[in-house]
Parts: sequence; structure tokens; C-alpha cells
Amino acid sequence: MSPTPRGAAISSQPINPPPRLLMGPGPINADPRVLRAMSAQLVGQYDPAMTAYMNETMALYRAVFRTANEQTLLIDGTSRAGIEAAIVSLVAPGDRVLVPIFGRFGHLLREIAERVGAEVHVIEREWGTVFTEAEIEAAIVETRPKLLAVVHGDTSTTVAQPLEGLGELCEKHGVLFYTDVTASLGGNAFATDALGLDAVTAGLQKCLGGPSGSAPATFSAKAVEVINGRKSIEAGIAGSDAEIAHTRIRSNYFDLAMIFDYWGEKRLNHHTEATTMLYGARECARLLVEEGLDAAVERHRLHGAAMLAGVHGLGLQVFGDLAVKMNNVVAVVIPDAVNGDAVRGELLTDFGIEIGTSFGPLHGKVWRIGTMGYNARTDAVLTTLAALEQVLRRHGAPVVGGGGVGAAYDLYEDAK
Repeated sequence: MSPTPRGAAISSQPINPPPRLLMGPGPINADPRVLRAMSAQLVGQYDPAMTAYMNETMALYRAVFRTANEQTLLIDGTSRAGIEAAIVSLVAPGDRVLVPIFGRFGHLLREIAERVGAEVHVIEREWGTVFTEAEIEAAIVETRPKLLAVVHGDTSTTVAQPLEGLGELCEKHGVLFYTDVTASLGGNAFATDALGLDAVTAGLQKCLGGPSGSAPATFSAKAVEVINGRKSIEAGIAGSDAEIAHTRIRSNYFDLAMIFDYWGEKRLNHHTEATTMLYGARECARLLVEEGLDAAVERHRLHGAAMLAGVHGLGLQVFGDLAVKMNNVVAVVIPDAVNGDAVRGELLTDFGIEIGTSFGPLHGKVWRIGTMGYNARTDAVLTTLAALEQVLRRHGAPVVGGGGVGAAYDLYEDAK
């Protein structure tokens, strides 16, 4: 009997993906230089070359995160792995966690904290809006959490929660401060230490211009103290002197106390580093530092503004508070009587361009178009706007002929 499911075929052909321009909310097309770095040969996890690459990667991400934190490293897994590692390592069962929710990924932080066994409190805002500092402080005073967990930029709504002032609030009230910057890091202004953050996690597949699969993260000395206070060492590693903390971190794989020792001088044999992903993550950071953080943010602002101008130039409406919109993604309201999924399908089939839909209350109501990472460039913006116009015209939408590309061109000219 065949071991494959009924109807499944075993392919003998090599992988050969179709050409795509990924202009959705992520993933995006990886920078070719990142892909080249990922094709490098493997070395052993304790080879001096490998440990040197690990140290170099830590230093590069300190620059990317704009932090002096010693514990700045990679979590092996997608950006969600970084989120889970941070929460499961910082939060013990019964701890209070406050999550301000203004989009899909706030709900994710809530769920992960609940699965850890935390006492989770939430405040919610209408999607497309963000919280005031006063609203968050009032919730901190009321709930007295151990951890404030906030999404910075939420691609489901395309808006970013301002973080300024929240670090001071957390310091004042004795609260740890964590944020997920998967969608925003590298394309929007962000500085870990200046914002007073204790834990930050990210991913490669958006503004950093790489593939999903590695989660850069950084942790303050205060966060490290909390995590190391829950430290346990596996018996198979530590032998008869195995340490077991009273409030042991509930995950082995995401146990940051052991991961810190793996990346540090102890080189604890916790897991085998995902070498190829480390090569890619290191190159993402190297390219960003080479470009300059401020220059990269400005590049995302410019091309994001051009895409926004083009969408307006076509006569389309935009969702969300533009005063807090991320540089790198825009939510376009789907015109009445237009089948949003059909438009996305034709863009992909006829032009090889992918744009995104959304979730929850916005599903079927908006498209999300990204200009991020390697795709934050003029030709990608103009090509997407031209293709979108033609598909919308075929669907009977009353778009302005040439309005999208024309408006983007005007913005580029004004920016010179």
C-alpha cells in the first residue's frame, strides 16, 4: 500500500516557484543578497566560525534594535516563536498581564499569555485606531500587571501604537514592558533603550527583507533577571547538578534562560542552531546597518507615501487613522460591488502580484498592500498600481485612469 495519501503524487521535480511580486503585508520577496548568504555551506554549531557568526549577529541586532542589551539574539522559529519565547519565559502561571488590543495580533498576545496560565486583562479599541497614553496608564493602575504586552505595528489594521511615554509609565508602576515589532522594525522609527523596553521580538519577513523562520529578540537586564530567576538546566546537560526552579519556564524549546547560555560564553548545548537561518538573519541585519537605520525608515516612508498617494489617485478609500499608519502597509477599502478575492486572484494570475486580504471584522472589506523590505522601491510601487488599475477596470470599478501611477510619480518628483 502506498504510504502517501490517496490522490497525492510524489514529485521528482526540483522546486521551481513561479515568479511573484509579493506586495502584501508579508512575507515579501527576500533580498537576493540574503538568499545568497543562506546558500553558504554549513559548519558545526561549535565551530569557531559559527560561534563568531553568532557573536556578530548579536552585535548587528543590537544596532538594529538600537539597544545595548547583552541578551540580543535569535529565536529559532518564525516571529510567533519569538513572541511565545518572550511571554513563556517572563510570565509564570498566575502572573497578571495587560494586553491593549487594537487588531488581530493583540488577540494573539492575549492567547499566548492565557495558555501560559497568566491572569490576562485586556483593553480594546476599534480596529484602525490606537490607545492614548492615559488609557493605558489607567488600565495599568486598575490591573497592576507584571507585564504590559503591546503590538507596535499591527498589519491587520495597518496602524502602529505610539510607544513613547509607555516605558516611563511601566517604570513608575513597576511593570515589565514588552512589544512585538515584527511588522514595524526596520521600516518605522524604533529605539529599544530610548523607549524603555524590557523585551522586544521581531521577524525577518517584512521590513528586514528576509524569509520567515528566525525571530530576532532583545531583553533588558531587568528582564534577564526575571528570566534567570526561573532558570532550570536539563538533567542530561547538567548531570547530577541539574537545576530545577520552583517556577520553571513551561517550555523547554523556548526557555530563554537556557537559550541565553547557548548564545553566551557557556555555549550550553540547548539545541542545534538553525545555521542557514542565522546566515540569513545576519545578512538582513548587515544590510540594514550598512544602509543606515534612519535611511531605511525614510525609504519605507517615501515608498509607502507613494503607494498611499497612488491609491488615493485611483479614487480608492483608505481604512484606518492615517495619523498613526505604518510606513510600510496600507489598507485599501474594497469598492462596492467588487469581489475582493477575485481581484486578488487576477492580480496573482495575470500579473504575478500578490496583495493581502485581512482578518476578523475587516475580512472581505479591505486589501492590504505592503511596501516593505526589498520591495520598498519605485518600480514595485508603480507596477502594483498600474496592475491594480487594470484589474479594477475589468471589474467595473470607477477608478481614475492613470490616476494611481500619476499620483505616485508626482510624489516622487516632489520628494527629489
